[in-house]
Amino acid sequence: MSELVFPPMSQAELDEMMRIGFADRSGQVLAPPPKPSLPLVERKAMTNPNVLNEAYHYARPSSFSRGLRVDLGAVSMLLISGTASIDENGRSLYVGDFRAQLWRTYRNISELLHAEGATWHDVVRTSCYLRDIERDYKDFNEVRTAFFTWLGLNPLPASTGIQARLCREELLVEIEAIAMLPNGR
Repeated sequence: MSELVFPPMSQAELDEMMRIGFADRSGQVLAPPPKPSLPLVERKAMTNPNVLNEAYHYARPSSFSRGLRVDLGAVSMLLISGTASIDENGRSLYVGDFRAQLWRTYRNISELLHAEGATWHDVVRTSCYLRDIERDYKDFNEVRTAFFTWLGLNPLPASTGIQARLCREELLVEIEAIAMLPNGR
């Protein structure tokens, strides 16, 4: 993982990278967690090189549930609501620090997945909402690529990036996720 190089980061970004297990105190990227030995829902990347190349060939109190688990016979689907840099008390974290907000968002989603016996290896789709996509997409894609590469996701989840006003003025990024896993896990 030593090939990953990050620009100078805030202490908040480093703290969140450490808490998710991505980096140590010096910012050095750590070994990823082991891939799950439990069965995963079979997935296959869709491709048609006549019209598209794989993405890595291109330039680089509210009334809702945090997520729902839907059991569909042999498969369970996890529908994770838009998740942002919010702490356990509902406070927005890291105001003005896009990258730290994104790492906290990944941490929050990781914990929701873990609560249902799932990991990012079960995620099949994300919808990523950025307050200012022109300003923040480069940082967004850099952090997302580093996180997904570190986890060894293959194939990558299907994903859409959308510019949107978010529910709170200080939030800069919000992500929805859909995961599918064998029922009973």
